[in-house]
Amino acid sequence: MCGIVGYIGHRPAVDVLLKGLQRLEYRGYDSAGVAVLNGSLSVRKKKGKVADLSASLAGSAPAGTLGIGHTRWATHGFPSDVNAHPHTSADGSFALVHNGIIENYAALRERLQRKGFVFASQTDTEVLVHLVDDIRRSEGLALDEAVRQALSRVVGTYGIAVVSEEDPDLLIAARNGSPLIVGVADGEHFLASDAAPLIEYTRQVVYLNDGEMAVLRRHSLEVRTIQNVVLTKTVHELEWDLEQIEKGGFEHFMLKEIFEQPDAIENCMRGRVLPEEGRIKLGGLEDHHATLDAARRIVICACGTSWHAGLVGEYLIEHLARIPVEVEYASEFRYREPVLQEGDVVFVISQSGETADTLAAVREAKSRGIPVFGIVNTVGSTIARETDAGVYLHAGPEIGVASTKAFTAQVTVLTMVALLLAERRGLDPERIRTYLREMAELPDKIRQVLSQNERLATIARVYRYAHNFLYLGRGYQFPVALEGALKLKEISYIHAEGYPAAEMKHGPIALIDRFMPVVFLAMHDATYDKVVSNIEEVAAREGCVIAVTEDVDGTGALDRLCEHVIRIPRVRDFLSPILSVVPLQLLSYHVAVLRGCNVDQPRNLAKSVTVE
Repeated sequence: MCGIVGYIGHRPAVDVLLKGLQRLEYRGYDSAGVAVLNGSLSVRKKKGKVADLSASLAGSAPAGTLGIGHTRWATHGFPSDVNAHPHTSADGSFALVHNGIIENYAALRERLQRKGFVFASQTDTEVLVHLVDDIRRSEGLALDEAVRQALSRVVGTYGIAVVSEEDPDLLIAARNGSPLIVGVADGEHFLASDAAPLIEYTRQVVYLNDGEMAVLRRHSLEVRTIQNVVLTKTVHELEWDLEQIEKGGFEHFMLKEIFEQPDAIENCMRGRVLPEEGRIKLGGLEDHHATLDAARRIVICACGTSWHAGLVGEYLIEHLARIPVEVEYASEFRYREPVLQEGDVVFVISQSGETADTLAAVREAKSRGIPVFGIVNTVGSTIARETDAGVYLHAGPEIGVASTKAFTAQVTVLTMVALLLAERRGLDPERIRTYLREMAELPDKIRQVLSQNERLATIARVYRYAHNFLYLGRGYQFPVALEGALKLKEISYIHAEGYPAAEMKHGPIALIDRFMPVVFLAMHDATYDKVVSNIEEVAAREGCVIAVTEDVDGTGALDRLCEHVIRIPRVRDFLSPILSVVPLQLLSYHVAVLRGCNVDQPRNLAKSVTVE
């Protein structure tokens, strides 16, 4: 959730920290702060955006080449200057930033208060600072050892960074459930919650695992466990480049990422969808074909948009490969004592690869001896490392909080998985070859949908003041309806709900009047006539209907019934979600912009949910 950045080297630390915080702001943006060491420790923090912190530092930025920074998404304590990070020890000699939740903070706080520690903030993080300070003072320990011992006494999740004026060549970092990456360069080290702040300076990185602590100096890096076992870590190379995390002329990252979908899908399919050979090649799964061949049931675990992609995956796998599939909210999976047995296979889906609930589902399934495969976008992420194998999206970095290209890439990967399973279960090779040729055409067809951007902006003007929306679809379009509703509520703050179209008559129809916009996904498939009947029912109650349909003959009735009809290219039913979701993304985007909402950083949301 929150974003952490740290630097030790020869550059002005405040420049590295502020630029890094700007690139991490999608992780948390209700307050921000920095601590820079230059003889003494200078801490500056501010409620609001990183820009507010930068403005407060103008002309008075602390000098120094060692520092830490933080952009906050509030958990304990409302957004304020006082609750912002970094937090400091009572004597101001060291500072700490923290992402996560200390679950036993209340008991620790009470104990520390009895010892005379005074708390200035409402945060659980300040408890950790004073705990380190207490251990350091009472036991006469060096700071890194005091940090290590303090972390062994806390319960919860954390990613932390610590600097001290007592050692100008020391930056301490540790993680448990909250991601941290160390960037390695000549005579300098960088620290961040993800790769975005690092790639301007280095591509060489070390991923910290849960229960690990790093001691960074300008010319050395040591990683050990919280139990004090020194580790040998592998240095990895980042795949992203700087251009990918810039807006590239677009007003918002979200719009850029919507328009990147044709390229993202091409990258996702490259070397995998092989129409001429008539096969799917998923290198990450090749050593596990026997496990997949023996699968009697597939369980998909995910959250949010990824859960909607998983629901499409259920339809795909059951339709093409005829394997039973269940889709679980990862946040509920481990708490309901799921029934898992021999022959089950679990797939987890996460754009970031760091989603706390999804990671917990991975660990729950693995603890039961169930094979777990990941579908993630971020190379080197925790889920990618902890699953048995998997498939990367290769969609490129997604900065906008509301996921767009990750969804279509996830559905593309799930389509490839379904076809691979179907191929290995004997689906006619010519059918496979035909499906693969049609998949290869998807990027160009998405570009055709994107060409309607201006028209969708015009439609958005009509509905910018709506208070509620319904999204309705059948079959493959039901998950798309859910995703369309989620996009609208995430970024425009309009209440929206998605339903199977037939369920409208089991309650939601009571909401229909002339002030209720209803978005129908009316693909020209076996359910088309029934969806048209549902539209007739809404029109009879003066509801405002927006229809997304295919550009084929026989859809003329929609022009009579609907205020707006958006036509997309015709594709096979099971490929249609990859196209039909795009106009819903654009509609949500333009409505939100017209309402003056912060599209890339919607209120109360963070890109990666790394705490429960």
